[in-house]
Amino acid sequence: MADLGNGRYGSDVIVDLLQRYGIEYASLNPGASYRGLHDSIVNYGGNSPRIIECQHEEIAVQIAHGYAKASGKPMAAILHDLVGLLHACMAIYYAYIDRAPILILGATGPMNESRRRPSVDWNHSALVQGNAVRDYTKWDDQPSCVEAFPESFARAYRVALTEPQGPVYLCYDAQLQEDAISFPVRMPNVDSARVPTRMQADLSALERLAHMLVEAKQPLFLVEYLGRDTSTVPSLVKLAETVGAAVWDLHRRANFPNPHPLNLTGGDVLAEADLIVGLDLKNWERPLTRLDSMARMVVPVTRPDCVFAEIGFADLELSSWSLDFQRFKETSLSILADTSMAVPALVELCEKLVQNDPQSESRIRARRQALGQQQQALRIRWQEEARAEWNDAAPLSPARVAGEVWEAIRHEDWVLTAGSMEDWAYRLWHFDQPYRFSGGALGTATHIGISLGVALAHKGSGRLVVDLQPDGDLMFDVGALWVASKHQIPILLVMHNNRAYWNDWEHQIRVARQRGRRVENAHIGMDIDKPAPDFATVAKAFGWHGEGPIERPEDIQPALQRAIRAVKSGQPALVDTWTSHPASRRR
Repeated sequence: MADLGNGRYGSDVIVDLLQRYGIEYASLNPGASYRGLHDSIVNYGGNSPRIIECQHEEIAVQIAHGYAKASGKPMAAILHDLVGLLHACMAIYYAYIDRAPILILGATGPMNESRRRPSVDWNHSALVQGNAVRDYTKWDDQPSCVEAFPESFARAYRVALTEPQGPVYLCYDAQLQEDAISFPVRMPNVDSARVPTRMQADLSALERLAHMLVEAKQPLFLVEYLGRDTSTVPSLVKLAETVGAAVWDLHRRANFPNPHPLNLTGGDVLAEADLIVGLDLKNWERPLTRLDSMARMVVPVTRPDCVFAEIGFADLELSSWSLDFQRFKETSLSILADTSMAVPALVELCEKLVQNDPQSESRIRARRQALGQQQQALRIRWQEEARAEWNDAAPLSPARVAGEVWEAIRHEDWVLTAGSMEDWAYRLWHFDQPYRFSGGALGTATHIGISLGVALAHKGSGRLVVDLQPDGDLMFDVGALWVASKHQIPILLVMHNNRAYWNDWEHQIRVARQRGRRVENAHIGMDIDKPAPDFATVAKAFGWHGEGPIERPEDIQPALQRAIRAVKSGQPALVDTWTSHPASRRR
């Protein structure tokens, strides 16, 4: 370690730990409460981990969120004092519900009151700062001495990466960071177990589930987070083929290749299934019901005699504060286990059952063929729906934009970041590898930051990283564009620019119709127009290659080709396509 000063300081120990645990990047927005840690990173540690400078704490956390999902490795996000932590709260919450392992490092003014600076060290500090995020982090700690830093860090790392994964928060006293130390600090043993072994399923329960799958007439897998371990995806493919089951992907990760004939996501198979098995699933209700939005009532789409089973973490990740665990689902069999362990074991059990029963093997073969025909018909239907809007006058249909992007990238080694252009990417693109997609964004003001994190994870890989970026989301955090230029993160950003917060606009239309009031007023407070932001010009101001706004279909492909060349040269590029919103597309 290169010590350029005359001694060693508490914050140097934190850098030793970050390097010891292989943390490659640390995103941050500058703050005086961790000035000691900042100096230790750049001077003592030689800018390792490498600092990713951000304009807002939310972006710092979101970049770490996207990086963790795409790389499978944790990243650090450093937050200034109490105020920086409060700025980042929403991003931390979304990382928590999306199971993203992030090491959130914070700071507080000295707990020793005699060492506090007037005013700022008082109103920027709190008693047990972790209280601000304790309801949506897996663990938090505020070590009271430098000697406790290593054990605290080791535990935080372990907790963050133990399944189900999530963010942890470590708060470092500014005085402990800045004071010189003259005593040795014992570091954790790098050969010791950093993360516990994964949870295997009860064998008798797996055997019971294997019999249920082989005996079912129309089994289906409903999958949400299984693809967090990409090595499990081939096992799920083999399992689905073995038992002839359809697969429905909720796209929280890339759980199943969409060209595969058993991927029936978006079809009618939910209503036909007599056995639905949730794999690493939290949200049962949304895919299995039809919603009356105004009445706030749901109607099941499944058969009354459908049987439900699950493999996952179930009650392990319940929060006493957030309701992200969704409505309780009654299941006939609930297996507490990590799908990365349970699914390969289930494959072996099902293979033995099928091999010993020729009738089952014949029935499953016929079912696979029938499901493949359904999937082919489904993809033909989507192609026809896309063509119906293909030559629409300006503004462009999302189907046309997604199709044009696919045409431009299909021969590249591509990665999609966090959005799907109203699901058209899922319908028209071929997601043949798990790394192509690490899961969708989680709401407005999460998309651009997560996308930059995904692009950072793939930097240097030679892959073309593509972001289908909503306009409302970018308006929250347009300064994030500077981060990509500053840190040379190549990414192709294609705007889904319908100049509206359309999701909420649609809600206002529903309310007005129900009340017999003027739907023409629904746009008030909802449009992003007059003036419409010129995203291409903004991007250029931040050092990007910028194109648009593009309104004519024939202009999309040439702009995409120019932008791709820019990205391959190392420059981020934005193509602003003006898209229609659903109200203008209704026939």
